[in-house]
Amino acid sequence: MLVSLVPVASASRAWRVCSRFLPHVRTMSSANYLVNDPKYSFLKELGLQEENKGVYNGSWIGNGEVVTSVCPANARPIAKVVQGNMADYDAAVLAAQDAWQTWADMTAPARGEIVRQIGEALRAKLVPLGKLVSLEMGKILPEGIGEVQEYVDICDYAVGLSRSIGGSVFPSERPGHALMEMYNPLGVLGIISAFNFPIAVYGWNSAIAMVCGDTMVWKGAPSTPLVSVATTRVVSEVLTRNGVPGAVTSLCCGGAEVGSAMARDSRLPLVSFTGSTSVGQQVGVTVQERFGRHILELGGNNAILVDRDADVEMVVRATLFACAGTAGQRCTTTRRLIVHHSLFDEILSRLKKAYANFLSKAGDPLDEGVLYGPMHSQRGVDEYMATLQTIKELGGKIEIGGKRMDREGYFVEPTIVTGLPHDSAVVHKETFAPIVYLLSCPSFEDAILWNNEVKQGLSSSLFTQNLSNVFKWLGPKGSDCGIININIPTNGAEIGGAFGGNKATGGGRESGSDAWKQYMRRSTCTINYTKELPLAQGIKFE
Repeated sequence: MLVSLVPVASASRAWRVCSRFLPHVRTMSSANYLVNDPKYSFLKELGLQEENKGVYNGSWIGNGEVVTSVCPANARPIAKVVQGNMADYDAAVLAAQDAWQTWADMTAPARGEIVRQIGEALRAKLVPLGKLVSLEMGKILPEGIGEVQEYVDICDYAVGLSRSIGGSVFPSERPGHALMEMYNPLGVLGIISAFNFPIAVYGWNSAIAMVCGDTMVWKGAPSTPLVSVATTRVVSEVLTRNGVPGAVTSLCCGGAEVGSAMARDSRLPLVSFTGSTSVGQQVGVTVQERFGRHILELGGNNAILVDRDADVEMVVRATLFACAGTAGQRCTTTRRLIVHHSLFDEILSRLKKAYANFLSKAGDPLDEGVLYGPMHSQRGVDEYMATLQTIKELGGKIEIGGKRMDREGYFVEPTIVTGLPHDSAVVHKETFAPIVYLLSCPSFEDAILWNNEVKQGLSSSLFTQNLSNVFKWLGPKGSDCGIININIPTNGAEIGGAFGGNKATGGGRESGSDAWKQYMRRSTCTINYTKELPLAQGIKFE
């Protein structure tokens, strides 16, 4: 019933206050939409218009709030999207349930063939989709295209997986018995993704879940609805061309009320959530209350450790992208640089020079040669400025950066901070902005402790030439993160390994390795092929 899907008022308020991806979208009266500007003709190539329906359940509908997506590089309106209301959400779930009846009956290799075609369709739209990601999210074009490529790559991975998903056969202690483990699809999944990776995270979840036999309802970030709509158009066209219900990949654009309903909805046995730790905790508790499963990909207060024998040139090059790339808006962005005291002054000096040169590469993310784009929203700028004020109050020193750029859009300067203790409250707080704290550390052992003392446990990296320290870093008393790197930055993960973190990062795993198991239910099966009924453990009941 629809009544059960309406979020409790207090819970809804909490989502609105805490959600990292609160919409910066807003209704505008201006007719100057970028979708009508020939410069952005790729938008219409993707099927986008001035006003777009934001719900897909096999057909495009939308009866909720009309919102306007804003380009963070210039604060101009791109296009409008009609979000879903609670009735639209319910329709999307029902359609995904109906579609599952068809989808689950198909063989895994047949599902894999359709995912292969989705990958090909994405390849054909690689550049226009990449430009849309850059336009709406704000990341530079190589990163926008790279994000779409990541979805293509995971489709390729999923195709292979569709022919290798397997169970196990174990030796049975009972004569004439077979003991097996089997995997079957869960049903309809809920996917809630964030603004900073508006297409890749959906790709990680959807491509794997599809070959596993699941259908899904996706709620993208309220501030990147055009990416959600355009991506769903590409995917749904492949499905319908193959005679498969388009609602296999349903979409419901919306705000906190839709996300809250997904967390509470017992029709969704699994909810995958990417976003802030505060909201993720609410999602996890809500889903667990109904004994559902969750995949949580939450915050990260990531550190690079610089050992005394590190290659300084590599450290500086890696740190620049790790700290300032994507304007500090990756969950794997480096927030802390823990440097052996013997290298601290040299690293600081070289980084300041690199940052000064880097500022000249700021600009419109769609322009060639630009390496640094805007914050995604005014809210991000406000958080950046508030954190800088706190840093100053606590006695921190801003070595470079620390200001909003004097240009249109939501641009801020990448910032290096020194002078704060490693356990300062502001250092332990994840600020989703290009601010890095340089910390001088007396020893490698202390550096590990400092790395592990924050609540999150997503990504970490060590730069060293010391083989002994490599294995200490990887071992039981080393980094407690879900991603542990050596001589590469904290960001830029590949799709072949499982992606995710520990502690307050949520514990979820997506993408490669055995992450597929989360999208399936596991059953232990015993088959007796005799006329005897022996019991396990030699029990006699006669």
